[in-house]
Amino acid sequence: MRALALYGTIGSLIVTAVATAPAGSAPRAPSAPPAPVAHRIDFGRCAPVEHLPSTVECGKLTVPLDYARPDGKKIHLTVSRIRATSPGERQGSLVFNPGGPGASSLEFPLYGGLPKWNKLARAYDFVGYAPRGVGRSAPLSCQDPEEFAKAPTDSRSHPDAAYKRKKVAEAKKYARGCARRAGADLPFYNSVNNARDLDMLRAALGEKRLTFMGASYGTYFGAVYATLFPGHVRRMIFDSVVNPAPQQIWYRNNLDQSIAFERRWGDWLRWVAKHDHHYHLGTSKQEVQRSYDKAVTQLRRHPVNGKIGPGQLQAAYLKTGYNDAFWPLRAEALSDYLHGNPKQLVSQAMPQARTAKDEENANAVYTAVECNDAHWPRSWQTWDRDNSDIARIAPFETWDNAWMNLPCAFWPERSEPDAAGAESAEQGAAQELLDTAGHTATGLDDLLLGTHGPLDIHTEPGALPPVLLLAAERDAATPYKGAVELQRRLPGSSLVTENASGTHGIAFGENDCVSKYAEDYLLRGKIPAHRVYCAPHAEPVPGQAANRAQLARPGARPGK
Repeated sequence: MRALALYGTIGSLIVTAVATAPAGSAPRAPSAPPAPVAHRIDFGRCAPVEHLPSTVECGKLTVPLDYARPDGKKIHLTVSRIRATSPGERQGSLVFNPGGPGASSLEFPLYGGLPKWNKLARAYDFVGYAPRGVGRSAPLSCQDPEEFAKAPTDSRSHPDAAYKRKKVAEAKKYARGCARRAGADLPFYNSVNNARDLDMLRAALGEKRLTFMGASYGTYFGAVYATLFPGHVRRMIFDSVVNPAPQQIWYRNNLDQSIAFERRWGDWLRWVAKHDHHYHLGTSKQEVQRSYDKAVTQLRRHPVNGKIGPGQLQAAYLKTGYNDAFWPLRAEALSDYLHGNPKQLVSQAMPQARTAKDEENANAVYTAVECNDAHWPRSWQTWDRDNSDIARIAPFETWDNAWMNLPCAFWPERSEPDAAGAESAEQGAAQELLDTAGHTATGLDDLLLGTHGPLDIHTEPGALPPVLLLAAERDAATPYKGAVELQRRLPGSSLVTENASGTHGIAFGENDCVSKYAEDYLLRGKIPAHRVYCAPHAEPVPGQAANRAQLARPGARPGK
């Protein structure tokens, strides 16, 4: 993306304008800017802080903080790699992103040691990296990690007015913390820059064309990449697909997600009821829900170990919506707790001080990227109305999802009228945050800080090599219609559906049919028909070995 220094001045202005066009215009990308000039990564021993074995090598990728100012501030992204185990079969590098925003794939090279990844590890260098903001890659922080991880916390499916006022105040404070800690760098943590960084990584690895696998949020900025750089793509797998329609990013996607999580939560309730002889939590979905509600009430009154309250319970049981490998573990823990033994609940829901810094960092990146990517409603009344409506039919996750994203209502952004034409009641807070960030809204900064809309994901027929989409029909984190929408926008793509299943992240997991399509595509470039379907993988059984859940990737929030 650079001809003069990092990339052409004209190209930089075009892409900046694409990334920050006024909301509602949702422009399509122009032809790809010039390819980046990137220095090869000097791989060597990984830093001890990464906790990676000696078989993994690490290096640094240098990219501009702001691609419109390529000679300005640079940031350094941490990259990991294990070389292909069979040099004679090597096809290049396979880069992986697990989602988030805010997740790292530095451990991805270790996947090659797992049986289901073995054939791919023979043919590809497995490359992972920490995207901008994550880990030691120009890390973001919005709050002291100890404060972020404080426990116990509450979780309410039908909050009253006083509780809502408390959460609104917390969201404002969190947004101020992001602006204060990141300063003028804050706007540059976004999906378009993540896609630009990915192209820099491709070039720094010496690859003319990119082979990439993205899961969850990784499908979204991977699709941004495909739109901006279709000629730089070799093969791409999009696993558990974010709905890329500009009007969905990100507010409406989160509303849809809350509804989908209710459906998936119902799947777990029914499964537990079916195995009442083992768990004794109820013989119907409604009875199991009452058992869960009983635990919430007890924990609100008497937090386990003074740390596990309703908020910690909710966070632990949300994972049942990401992967059914967690179903037996969570059912066992709930049953034991209600029958007087909290040991398993402690092991599954107890906050860990050692992970607080990483969790706060991940949440900061998640918030910054999603808030920067798109226009969000600035009026609390809009949030309150929409989430109250959804909570009537989907109470399990709706309000916790809203609280997680609410800082975006108060994000540093220039004041603007709300949808009805009236000035938002929160404009003063937004301007205060803007001042805190220390920005001068002139020139390109003016574009970056103004009202902007997401890139219109789209490629022309024949511009992009065939790509492979994978989706589970009952996925809660990335509802299935998102995969259908992305396929419509990427002509020539193929969609593999796992029927009647809801695990988030299905490649090389429990379904051999799905994995075979993915393996054939990456190894041989074989693309299946426009739409193909796989039967669901087997449901878990009570008492199933815990290692299945331990190996499962729970997914990321929310795109996520």
